[in-house]
Amino acid sequence: MNTASVQRVWALSLLLLGWALLLSLGLASILMRTGPLPAPAWPEPERPSPIVPPRGTIYASDGTSLALSLQSGERVYPMGTLAGQVIGYVKGKRDPDSGLINTLGEREAGQAGVERARERALADAEDVYLTLDPTVQTIAEDALWKGVEASGAAWGTAIVMESATGRLLAVANAPAFDPGAPRGAPSEDPRLINNAFERLIEPGSTLKALTAAVLLEERAATLEDRVEAPMKRRVADRTIRDAVRHPDTLSLEEVIAYSSNVGMSTFVERIDARTLTRYHERLHLYDPNLMPGFSVWRPLYRDADEVGEVELANLSFGQGISVTPLHLTAAFNTLANDGVYVAPTLMQDASPPRKERVFRSEVATAMRRVLTERNASRARLSGYRLGGKTGTAQIAGSGGYQDSETYAALYAGFLPGDHPRATVVVVLFNPQTSIYGSKVAAPIFREIARRTLAYWGLPPDSVRLNSGE
Repeated sequence: MNTASVQRVWALSLLLLGWALLLSLGLASILMRTGPLPAPAWPEPERPSPIVPPRGTIYASDGTSLALSLQSGERVYPMGTLAGQVIGYVKGKRDPDSGLINTLGEREAGQAGVERARERALADAEDVYLTLDPTVQTIAEDALWKGVEASGAAWGTAIVMESATGRLLAVANAPAFDPGAPRGAPSEDPRLINNAFERLIEPGSTLKALTAAVLLEERAATLEDRVEAPMKRRVADRTIRDAVRHPDTLSLEEVIAYSSNVGMSTFVERIDARTLTRYHERLHLYDPNLMPGFSVWRPLYRDADEVGEVELANLSFGQGISVTPLHLTAAFNTLANDGVYVAPTLMQDASPPRKERVFRSEVATAMRRVLTERNASRARLSGYRLGGKTGTAQIAGSGGYQDSETYAALYAGFLPGDHPRATVVVVLFNPQTSIYGSKVAAPIFREIARRTLAYWGLPPDSVRLNSGE
């Protein structure tokens, strides 16, 4: 290569180097004026939600979920109104004054029912198992709700208690309540009240069956003993009246059949007030802590030394004492359970229930026979032996019973009548179509019995095969 060629190569190289330098300076100038290049327009991934402390699940006896928590922390009730007042609810977005309660990351605290009674376990993510049978609960609720609507009652309750164990198979309340739906303040929304545990009612004539059992147990009377029984009688300064026409003399069995206040108040004079109230205590009718851990109202009653002649007469037929329907159920169940009182329970893992013999077995058997053979017509079921006692309890007003037109209609019974598996109590408060338990409460019992016996697979007596027993 000659000298001219070499010079041309160097000139071209210098030219290319200068062009590259100018291009770099131009690009740098452009970038300085326009700023950095925009980032790609891809959406940022969502940040994970905070972890909500888990809350345990509430199960029925067959494993049906009654209350559970979603991953978001929201508490839901898959069965809706089923046992709504018993299950209770948590403080959350469905409350009228909740504000921002139930936002992510917050723990919901139980406010009523099982949610409150087992708050500590549930808050620690422990599951809770109840004795409720969803099928029996559905049967009881359906029968009760229809009965309350038909009678125009202000509220009602129906309890089904397994006789031998005290396990509560159903606790139905009306009006219905869905814990997952909006609700009012506890002091204003009657749907929130568990009427079975949180209402006080006078047991009325249902208590006559227990008074009769006390007389038999004390050997103060037999079912065949008779007393004078006019339609009314004076006790001190009070007049006691009967509602159903009956003969002028009645046996103790007939007193129950005619539901005679006059007859029962006469028979009870064979024992003193301390004896009767002692049995009431053994039947836990005065028990302020009937089911520990749960909100069950304290009964209202007079101490034995405050029970005079008039008060003893009233107590004999269910006036002058106020108990919850649960108290009445457990006490009446003593007759179904061969004279042994067993405490009610709602939890499967509860300690063995309290048991105490109150009446001799033969006394309980005799009373079941009377209550079966003398059962109200509207509480009978073709092909089955059902037993029980109706009740109509006048609710005392500010001036006593005289100025009150409010009543509670009751029925307390057991099924089947020969070998009871369950005790059932029905209460309707202030029914409008009739004040008598025989007309408005007994049919609800019959419907619960009909469907429950079918669910248990117990055929009518008339079609049972001979088992050789």
